[in-house]
Amino acid sequence: MTLIKSISGIRGTIGGKVDQGLTPIDAVKFAAAYGTWLKNRNEGQALKVVIGRDARISGQMISDLVVSTLVGLGIDVINLGLSTTPTVEVAVPLEKAQGGIILTASHNPKQWNALKLLNEKGEFISGSDGEEVLAIAEKEAFDFAEVDDLGKVTIDDSYLQKHIDAILALPLVDKKAIEAANFSIVVDAVNSTGGIFVPALLKALGVNQITELYCDPTGHFPHNPEPLPEHLTDLSNKIKEVGADVGITVDPDVDRLALVCEDGSMFGEEYTLVAVADYVLTHTPGATVSNLSSTRALRDVTESRGLLYSAAAVGEVNVVTKMKETNAVIGGEGNGGVIYPELHYGRDSLVGIALFLSHLAHKKMTVSQLRDSYPKYTISKNKIELTPDIDVDHLLMHMTINYAHEEVDTTDGVKIYIGKEWVHLRKSNTEPIIRIYSESENEQKANELAERIILEIKALV
Repeated sequence: MTLIKSISGIRGTIGGKVDQGLTPIDAVKFAAAYGTWLKNRNEGQALKVVIGRDARISGQMISDLVVSTLVGLGIDVINLGLSTTPTVEVAVPLEKAQGGIILTASHNPKQWNALKLLNEKGEFISGSDGEEVLAIAEKEAFDFAEVDDLGKVTIDDSYLQKHIDAILALPLVDKKAIEAANFSIVVDAVNSTGGIFVPALLKALGVNQITELYCDPTGHFPHNPEPLPEHLTDLSNKIKEVGADVGITVDPDVDRLALVCEDGSMFGEEYTLVAVADYVLTHTPGATVSNLSSTRALRDVTESRGLLYSAAAVGEVNVVTKMKETNAVIGGEGNGGVIYPELHYGRDSLVGIALFLSHLAHKKMTVSQLRDSYPKYTISKNKIELTPDIDVDHLLMHMTINYAHEEVDTTDGVKIYIGKEWVHLRKSNTEPIIRIYSESENEQKANELAERIILEIKALV
């Protein structure tokens, strides 16, 4: 069993011993720590927290535990039930709540679940805030409410429609163009809440030809829920079988969006953000942001317009911080995470779908033609396992010195730009490993770059 406590929340496998898996006691303990943290920073105020969950088998159990714990602290709960991560993020400020908790382990397999924590803006809590929550949990510094001061629970199933309405109201979402395009779309929602939300959004956008694949929110994932090419063969085959224009797949909590072309080939998870950004920049020029391990294509698309591109450290919180600093109009991560601040500062597959289909409708081309219109890059992902006695920071410093003649970014590990190629070296926080991501114009060159860097690191060792 596994339990991982981090500044962004707690995640683990269901069952096992306390403090070794995500047991009921661990769920209660961490919910109590978060609720106490909210009480400490909102002293004397009546508190409200929005809760939502994906369709995992353990979801109802974890939800009941978390809701009851917050009520026991005297906090009111707005329970959205089956929902999505971006929907909860949208709901928090609309409800004028002091925080939110999303119960999901994102793309992890079904035995996992997690508590992801939001602040009053509906954004993930900061690193320093997360440290405070962890410290409260460690000390078990909880003070529960007396009987007359218990919180109350309100069930609210209106946010599916509210989220969709907010997307339809965006100026760049062109429902008329989408309707006129008469797209045929296959949706793979991995039997989680995307099976509720994605078809509903498509219908609201005027899409009438929808083939639903694994859209029953039972939590029994039919394949690995991470939207990677090797997991999307059923979607690819169904697209070709029905002659669809595009395939859409999301992870269990609907914050990662991947697309499949009309011929069954992958659009490329890295290119979800690139395509959406291309559309947004065409109509609202401005800055863009992605993390340091994302494709260079976003930088190319941005700088070709004479606009500012910035890279942030890996992690949604870091991307959002950089977006605010640069007043970016679009940003996100290369794992299919689109952040469109016109709606909210969070990865949101639903707004990504609406913007992508608007773009596709305007372009009047196939999805594969759209993909081929962008700079072509391929990322190779590798790692080096090192013995515990090796100083990883020292190794990375030497690599920085060795490549001082190139463009080097040390925001998060070491990223070296070599012409149109790059390599990103990051150390693991939990084990003696250096992760090595490299990108070039094709798979062979990306692998060759990675192999060269790996040899250089091993020589330093």
